[in-house]
Amino acid sequence: MKLILIFVSAVALSGLAVACGGDGGSESRKTVVASFYPLAFAAEQLGGTTVSVQNLTPPGAEPHDLEISPSDVSEIKSADLVLLLGHGFQPQLEDAAGSGPNVVALLDLPSLDLHPDGDPHVWLDPIRYTKIIERVGAVLRRPAATFVGRLKQLDKEYRRGLADCARREIVTSHEAFAYLAERYGLRQIAITGLNPEAEATPKALQETVEAVRASHATTVYFERLVSPRLAETVARETGTKTAVLDPIEGLTDTERTRGADYFTLMRTNLRTLQTGLGCR
Repeated sequence: MKLILIFVSAVALSGLAVACGGDGGSESRKTVVASFYPLAFAAEQLGGTTVSVQNLTPPGAEPHDLEISPSDVSEIKSADLVLLLGHGFQPQLEDAAGSGPNVVALLDLPSLDLHPDGDPHVWLDPIRYTKIIERVGAVLRRPAATFVGRLKQLDKEYRRGLADCARREIVTSHEAFAYLAERYGLRQIAITGLNPEAEATPKALQETVEAVRASHATTVYFERLVSPRLAETVARETGTKTAVLDPIEGLTDTERTRGADYFTLMRTNLRTLQTGLGCR
């Protein structure tokens, strides 16, 4: 009889241990659906092991053109938290998510001080990105001070690195770098507008060529996820070279494999700008 009581007690204690930890801990993780990389990265870094994050934009895909699947809709509807940029950046995803209490549209933050032209690329300015990080930290109930500190250090590196340059104009394939340019005293000359897939008219292309010549720029920047054809055309007409300036909307599989992230890509962008602008 004594052996039976010992066995029953052991089973009860084992069950209690499972209920308080082990598998029960993983089941209690908050499920977060993020619309694209900068928001997924924020949730992963802040949430750590307390969250399970699903990035709805696949590696190497252009997030502006994201077409969601029925499984994506299911992920959105069942998530504890849905992180969107908002303001029409990914229309299909925003329509599917709606405006429930678990949906957070980060561009709605008044502290971001958005450009009137609707440029959504706020994460390319480390200081504006801190506002997003603080908001995500608040909804996840996780401390954001360490992440914010890393962003402020990155801002200092950009300020030092772009303080003494021969040129201040950056020629870009599309108008994605207004916030970065504003923060660090640069002037963006964009071949096309906010839509990365837009075709420049012959008149607009000629105006860009003339602006590049007048600025004495040496480099035309294009993006990895968009065709470099227009950038190569302007570079050929102006006798300049081309280089990649990454809007950091997503990671490729190769970048993921080698451990790249927002911070490594931003520092690569800084070195690219320093070379193109003749910084000392």
